[in-house]
Amino acid sequence: MKQPIIFSIDDDPQVLRAIQRDLRNQYRKDYRILSTSSAQEALDTLVELKKQGEVVALFLSDQRMPEMEGVEFLEKARALYPDAKRVLLTAYSDTDAAIKAINDVRLDYYLLKPWDPPEEKLYPTLNDLLDDWHAGYIPEFTGNRVVGYQFSPKSHHIKDFLAGNLFPYQWLDVETSDKALELLQLNSIEHKDLPAMFFEDGSFIVNPQLPDIAQKLGLQPKAANSMYDVVIIGAGPAGLAAAVYGASEGLKTLLVERRAPGGQAGTSSRIENYLGFPTGLSGSDLARRAITQATRLGTEFLVPQQVTSIRLQDGYKILMLADGQEINTRSVVVTTGVDYRMLETKGVGDFTGAGVYYGAATTEAAICSDKDVYVVGGGNSAGQAAVYLARFARNVFIVIRREDLTATMSSYLIDQIAGIANIQVLPKTEIIEAFGEHNGENERLSCLIIENIDTKETRKVPAAALFIFIGAKPYTEWLPNDVVKDERGFVFTGRDLVDEDSFKKLWKRDREPYLLETSVPGIFAAGDVRSSAMNRVASAVGEGAMAISFVHKYLAEV
Repeated sequence: MKQPIIFSIDDDPQVLRAIQRDLRNQYRKDYRILSTSSAQEALDTLVELKKQGEVVALFLSDQRMPEMEGVEFLEKARALYPDAKRVLLTAYSDTDAAIKAINDVRLDYYLLKPWDPPEEKLYPTLNDLLDDWHAGYIPEFTGNRVVGYQFSPKSHHIKDFLAGNLFPYQWLDVETSDKALELLQLNSIEHKDLPAMFFEDGSFIVNPQLPDIAQKLGLQPKAANSMYDVVIIGAGPAGLAAAVYGASEGLKTLLVERRAPGGQAGTSSRIENYLGFPTGLSGSDLARRAITQATRLGTEFLVPQQVTSIRLQDGYKILMLADGQEINTRSVVVTTGVDYRMLETKGVGDFTGAGVYYGAATTEAAICSDKDVYVVGGGNSAGQAAVYLARFARNVFIVIRREDLTATMSSYLIDQIAGIANIQVLPKTEIIEAFGEHNGENERLSCLIIENIDTKETRKVPAAALFIFIGAKPYTEWLPNDVVKDERGFVFTGRDLVDEDSFKKLWKRDREPYLLETSVPGIFAAGDVRSSAMNRVASAVGEGAMAISFVHKYLAEV
């Protein structure tokens, strides 16, 4: 935590040196001691300190200064730091001005010059004032802050990125937070330029792009080497496991992720069926542990970075990234997983990021406080989201097309949901339209029309938020055509390739493809992106680790 500041101002250099000496002798262990001989310079400094999130505990100002009197300075300083204690240094002839200032600027005390010995005439007074200040002082958050409109898709995008990459941050809604307005005023930021991202060092970016934020936070956007043994594309459970095993077994390993580590599992509020964690763990905790382990072992991690294509040349794989970088590698493990399918319902697309969210329950749960929210989907991710949201929302409604959850959700989750009073399952139901209302600069979701599939009965219901978990589609459109996929876009591997006609035209090796190898030698696939995958965290981790053993076999051939 930053040390509070004691700020002294006196235009007489000799007096300033004396007060600076006495303050440092007594308070330097617990406070930063700043001083200046210019009142205007002091005010300019205070503006910068305020921007940087610094805190002033006490001002000690001379009364007679050429630029402005001490009372005037303290009055202006009070506008920036209203809670700081204010002490005036005066000569005997200025006591009337000091007494008047007690009322005018809420002066806390005045001290007569000279104050020798300080042990009797300075420290007791300042100690009392500082103790009083500490009694009411609540330290401000000094880390990363995001200022914007709550129901702004741009704001949601930034918050989701920060949360996914495990960066703590403070969200400040410009419509409800005085601190947000203060930051905008201090830094001359207009509302039209929001959202704005403020960093711990006091700097900020308005309407930022994710790569700009990533670079500022120290994430690595550029590859450090020209050649790798293996590049893993996607940092879900399978990709993280591959990164851990690849680096630990001596391979020069690069992990590339377009958003944040953890994949869909990373958005889960609680994973309770993963081996070794009897009380469960959050997806973000699993991702944090895994990425720490992988980087400690030597994996290089690029985020946010997207692979747009793979080109084959002389046995090497050349990866093209979205920013134009090219990366050369001897082998590739594709672990890009799946994306949630979009809900193609009238009106829903208009509110994505403004009340409608795909797999973002933990990021946006705060907006659900004492409100009705809806979850669409009957899988484990939907169930975990509903359980988490029930801690905040008045009611959580799970909308499913089936009769019940038994065919799609684990029994432990079904039992949990049954035991939570404010969760209600709406079977044989679908959403047929979404409506919104204007909220500040943006339009946000406000209500839904839901329909019973059997009876066709419809009703309009208030909805503060809609969280969508309706199945998945593989993220494979960017893969080269030589990588054979099934009709849904999932990647065929191993023995599943043998019966495909296109595979016979492509595969020119004497051996069959390894278990997790695609139709292109040296390109492997693991986890949910693979056809016939089990769609469980544990199986994805196992496949990621297994993929590295096949990478070793492949590299031994070339």
